[in-house]
Amino acid sequence: MFGRIPTGIGNQAIVQVALTQEGNGGDPYWSWYGFSSRVEWCACFVSWCADQCGYIESGVIPKFSLCSAGMEWFESRGQFMDGSSVPTSGDLIFFDWGNDGNIDHVGIVESVVDETVYTVEGNSGDKVVRRDYPIGYEQIEGYGVACY
Repeated sequence: MFGRIPTGIGNQAIVQVALTQEGNGGDPYWSWYGFSSRVEWCACFVSWCADQCGYIESGVIPKFSLCSAGMEWFESRGQFMDGSSVPTSGDLIFFDWGNDGNIDHVGIVESVVDETVYTVEGNSGDKVVRRDYPIGYEQIEGYGVACY
């Protein structure tokens, strides 16, 4: 399960890593992050995937356990697009489920096809799963655009 495994480059590497984890529960990701018991782990999953690609060490993606902290990192660098934008593979997708200004969830954009964003997300039903959303879906707060 652990070790640097991507064969792709740039934005494809993080997607490849995330896809190898489909169906897994959260213990490996929150434990890797340093938590001793279960936490909401979507950001831990994204951070773990980034680490497997060397992106945390190189400063491409931050290590974060709070979704809002990850989003703020991208915003502070001018690397954030709002939810009406069209993302690309490898972007991070941030959600506000309650439309209340709280960033509740994060995943990795797998692809965009025909106005649909396909994602890989940790802690969705307490597993790593693939999901899809229409471009402009009201609960998508926006996208962190990594400089791979």
